[in-house]
Amino acid sequence: MKLTDQFLAEMDREAARTREVLAKVPTGHDDFKPHEKSMPFGRLAGLVASMPSWVSLVIDQDELDLTPPPGKGQYHPPAMDKLVETHDGLVTKGKASLSKTNDQYLTTTSWRLKAGGQVVMEQPRYIVLRDTLNHLAHHRGQLTVYLRMLGQPVPAVYGPSADDSTYR
Repeated sequence: MKLTDQFLAEMDREAARTREVLAKVPTGHDDFKPHEKSMPFGRLAGLVASMPSWVSLVIDQDELDLTPPPGKGQYHPPAMDKLVETHDGLVTKGKASLSKTNDQYLTTTSWRLKAGGQVVMEQPRYIVLRDTLNHLAHHRGQLTVYLRMLGQPVPAVYGPSADDSTYR
């Protein structure tokens, strides 16, 4: 099986799980943080909804500077009532980028992450894609903890939760 096919299948599985979690996010709690060092709920939910955009970014661009010059930033967080819609659109875009590439490109070309113009990470694209999907699962897990703390039902993700007995 090709890497691109594996990533496409994984995106389908993970997108469905992420969509279920995002659908449970209530509005009106944007600033909630379980700890002073924690990310605010609204920022975390927006990040989880937007992370599928990283797939296209890794395939279609050679690098990302996390601290670009003023006025050059690209990220605009989605509204809390548009999380699922944002996520679904970015999954579609990511899958389109994956469908247009090939395993040779993913394994032989590097992608760079910069901070202030300095390269802080450079890896083959397939490794960055794998790390991206793992990173998404991590933040989605954080989001389910925030949901629990806000008294919201937590959907099943990799198996049943206390609120959902479904196996996914």
